[in-house]
Amino acid sequence: MHGSRSLRSSVAFCRGRRVKCVPVSPRRSPSDDRLSRQRSPFRIGENATFLRPFVKWAGGKSQLLGQFQALYPKPGSVGRYLEPFLGSGAVFFHVQALLQPSHALLCDTNAELIDTFLAVRDELDALIELLRQHQKQHCESYFYEARTHSPQTRAARAARLIYLNKTGFNGLYRVNSRGIFNVPFGHRVNPTILSEALLRAVSIALQKAQLHARDFRDLSAVARKGDFIYFDPPYQPLSKTAKFTSYTSGSFGEKDQRDLAALYAELDRRGCLLMLSNSDTPLIRELYADFRIHHVSARRMINSDGKKRGPVSEVVVLNYGPQTSRKPTLRPR
Repeated sequence: MHGSRSLRSSVAFCRGRRVKCVPVSPRRSPSDDRLSRQRSPFRIGENATFLRPFVKWAGGKSQLLGQFQALYPKPGSVGRYLEPFLGSGAVFFHVQALLQPSHALLCDTNAELIDTFLAVRDELDALIELLRQHQKQHCESYFYEARTHSPQTRAARAARLIYLNKTGFNGLYRVNSRGIFNVPFGHRVNPTILSEALLRAVSIALQKAQLHARDFRDLSAVARKGDFIYFDPPYQPLSKTAKFTSYTSGSFGEKDQRDLAALYAELDRRGCLLMLSNSDTPLIRELYADFRIHHVSARRMINSDGKKRGPVSEVVVLNYGPQTSRKPTLRPR
């Protein structure tokens, strides 16, 4: 049978060839699954928790959430949350647990990513079953076969993205100019391909969220006074050789950065609460000179050269004074 093997052996037959495979975690028991469905996705209070992203994304903000917490608007002031560069959704899950907005509008230009979030929200059981199949057949040759496959259904596309994200090199999502995923095999030991309890909690968390594959410029037509909007665009490169904007087959250049700054100013005049992350460069400081610029320190881990992974200064731009009252400390689930 394709992909079948003993966890005690490092050799198996995968897609008809003798290969070295990586063992995967055993399936959860039915009792564990029933327990996960009974739990609320969040616990707010002394032991407050928030959801971890179910995919890893270049530039993800999980490590910065502790610093962001002091920069959010005050709890109770946010009715609707908007995020036009969704990525892994780390900030959305954190804001939802901490500020508890009643509605959310989540967008990204990466249509496959948005399809994945929609499948988690609306087609969870089918997605979980497909991930089980990927888990059973996982090995290097199967990875490369999946990488070239073009699934026809939303659930299958979502399962493919999650599988490749969990098993590709360094958790990197990258496509070429034709929009084809081109990250090599990751050689991870015992990768967690299916996190069923987390996916079920995320599905619940997304029920009140609208999800769309849209350009950030479309936000002008839907944003209204009082909305809290977080922008996490592809960063302005720190140098000519530091570019990494290939989350989609397009690019994000200086004109896009200037268009985004113009939108930020427009939404400020409209009365929205705005928070934006970007690299600490002269251009970004110039574009947002009229607003409050805060600095945070991030350790960037997704780089093909390990020597270039390390702490960097980033800016967070606000158009409001961050509230200073003590917020509950949250910890990831």
